[in-house]
Amino acid sequence: MIYLDHNATTPIDDRVLEAMLPFLKTFYGNPSSLYRLGRIAGSAIDAAREQLAALVGVQPGQIIFTGGGTEANNLALATLDPQAGLAVSAIEHPSVMEPALHLKSQGHELALLKVDANGLITQSAIDEAISLKPGLVSMMLANNETGVIQNIAHYADQLKTHGIKVHTDAVQALGKIPLDFNRLGVHLMSLSSHKIYGPKGCGALVLEKPAALIKPMLLGGGQEQGLRAGTENVAAIVGFGKAAELAKIELAERHARLLKLRTLLEHGLSAIPGLTIFAERTERLVNTVQVGIQGIDGEMLLMRLDQKGIAVSSGSACASGQREPSPVLVAMGIEPAQAKSAIRISVGKANTEAEIFEFIKQLKSLIETG
Repeated sequence: MIYLDHNATTPIDDRVLEAMLPFLKTFYGNPSSLYRLGRIAGSAIDAAREQLAALVGVQPGQIIFTGGGTEANNLALATLDPQAGLAVSAIEHPSVMEPALHLKSQGHELALLKVDANGLITQSAIDEAISLKPGLVSMMLANNETGVIQNIAHYADQLKTHGIKVHTDAVQALGKIPLDFNRLGVHLMSLSSHKIYGPKGCGALVLEKPAALIKPMLLGGGQEQGLRAGTENVAAIVGFGKAAELAKIELAERHARLLKLRTLLEHGLSAIPGLTIFAERTERLVNTVQVGIQGIDGEMLLMRLDQKGIAVSSGSACASGQREPSPVLVAMGIEPAQAKSAIRISVGKANTEAEIFEFIKQLKSLIETG
């Protein structure tokens, strides 16, 4: 298979799996236990926390491990004060948008920050948010569909000046661009393991001030500074730490390789009549290309590519049995018909130039045959 859906998940790196294996069998102790097996597990978690902290420029104590990026996002939004309002960008991942809508149903004011045709949050949207004085603003750093990168530091500085708490979902950005929590200037940041060649089921929330901002969603234990109860998934945390260590070491090399592949991909795509690359001239993740193809159904194209042994993602989503255009593209002002034609190609570190050529060949063939 030619796998071109790395924004959905990445294959686990062999070196990550190797680091995890001892904690799946040999070192099986509960990390809260005081005997040797428990201490080894606890020390492994501490080491992983240091590895992840080094990747994002924080102290280990600022890292709270969670069961994934979705839990980290939910935990971040749960910091909202009982009477406070909330503002989120119109292009957020469902793991931010759905809890935001849930908070709205509980009586919180909710404002959506508008984006322009390139998927960038507008200054006028930030100005409006400031005037509303929400308790929390959530803005994703890099969009999972288009790959568009937001100037979070610029907007966070403005919001913090007005005493507004800021969260960013940095799940897609981690391991693809340099990521420094302090330079972003946010209070909270969500991360995930399986986007950087680590295991699924492990994420993290980074805090500006440990324990000062957050109310635990899970109760029943003192794990993770009392902020996330439950026995830790030691093997997954160890894997996340190793993946973070590798991402830090190999960041520049991966960036150069992925940019070369994306350039090759976009060159081939640009020759296809009726094809549009969304946010083409906007700063994006080097591995991500989302396109719309005139007269084509994106989900049908996805299935036909799958039959050819090629995995990509559709820009459409299914809701309540009804196919709807991508909310991200709709927020960018893309016509629904064009939004429904969208597919996302996201390359990874193991992809080859030959795979890119084969994908373009098969895509052209499928489009020509309708």
